[in-house]
Amino acid sequence: MDASFPTFDTIIDRTNSHSDKWSKFPETVIPMWVADMDFDSPDCIKKALAKRVEEGVFGYTKTPQALESAIQVHVSTRYNWLISPADLVHLPGLVCALHLSVRVFSDEGDSIVVPGPVYYHLTKAPALTGRHVLNVDMQLTEGRWVPDMAQFEAACADPKSKMILLCNPHNPGGTVYTKAELLSIHTLAEKYDLVVISDEIHCDLILDAVPHVPFASLNADAANRTITLMAPSKTFNAAGLGYAFAVIQNTALRNQFDQGRMGLIPSANMLGLVAATAAYEEGQEWHQALLTYLAGNRDLLSQRLAATPLKMAHLEATYLAWIDVSALSLDNPYDFFVGAGVGVSNGADFGDGNFVRLNFGCPRSVLLNAIERIESALKNRECLG
Repeated sequence: MDASFPTFDTIIDRTNSHSDKWSKFPETVIPMWVADMDFDSPDCIKKALAKRVEEGVFGYTKTPQALESAIQVHVSTRYNWLISPADLVHLPGLVCALHLSVRVFSDEGDSIVVPGPVYYHLTKAPALTGRHVLNVDMQLTEGRWVPDMAQFEAACADPKSKMILLCNPHNPGGTVYTKAELLSIHTLAEKYDLVVISDEIHCDLILDAVPHVPFASLNADAANRTITLMAPSKTFNAAGLGYAFAVIQNTALRNQFDQGRMGLIPSANMLGLVAATAAYEEGQEWHQALLTYLAGNRDLLSQRLAATPLKMAHLEATYLAWIDVSALSLDNPYDFFVGAGVGVSNGADFGDGNFVRLNFGCPRSVLLNAIERIESALKNRECLG
């Protein structure tokens, strides 16, 4: 690798940058909660943004054709998925698209099928709009978090069910669904005629040699009933730039989606469009180096936690560890970790208070510091016990 290529070991001081992540806790606590990495973004993004800012005029902006072409190449190269520019809907973020999809493709009183514990907006989106959440338990099977398929079918068979909200790769479990697993879910979607909203924002963060299969790429029927949500934000550390996209290959569904967003959800941020184009066109080397580094962080965390009462299933994707703390019998696991100086996400927000979620997208020295704090707190607890 070129000597000028940035190192992920570099510590960047974000304490005075109005960062959500770094503003939540006191300075004595390492923030490891929200899905926001502490790495320098790729040079290609920084250079593209600087060039655009230098132009000095920031008016309403159309989506560049270069971005649509770059997305096509990206999903074709990485996922063997052929889409057209007409299938794309450009958005200022993924969460708003998730909430919009629930509002557009279901009605108040309908049921929405959601495998979980899961990223909380997949349950918030139905709950905030008078829909019923039908939770399908994720079970640890052969070391991977996968849905209970008997529960899944029972939920889909509910006469009020209209939609499946799927998170693939799964956040917080880290599972990359296999094609066979996705086909089993598709069988239920087709049998009970359900729309599928597939949150695939972490698809470019696969740490093992396993393929990501977009749900819509399974077959023609899947393509016809799926709204796929993707973004470069988590992968290229550009969440604050406000860009995501939906792939909706069914023209009628796409028109419904566009009509539903009218006047409510604005166009994508101009600088987000610039950053996304640069990331997909030129960010491949940085991206691969990131995955290698994150896999090293995951393995380090896994090895060290294995010597403690804490349990962490193998994570196939994401930089978000889902840690089982039930062996400690804590009244409040979240408070225990924060008290140890490690600001995790509360597992209760995702659906299980016996877990915490820890973001290891940080320099390795920071991760080691956090691990040592956790180990020290566990030792102190043993002494007190």
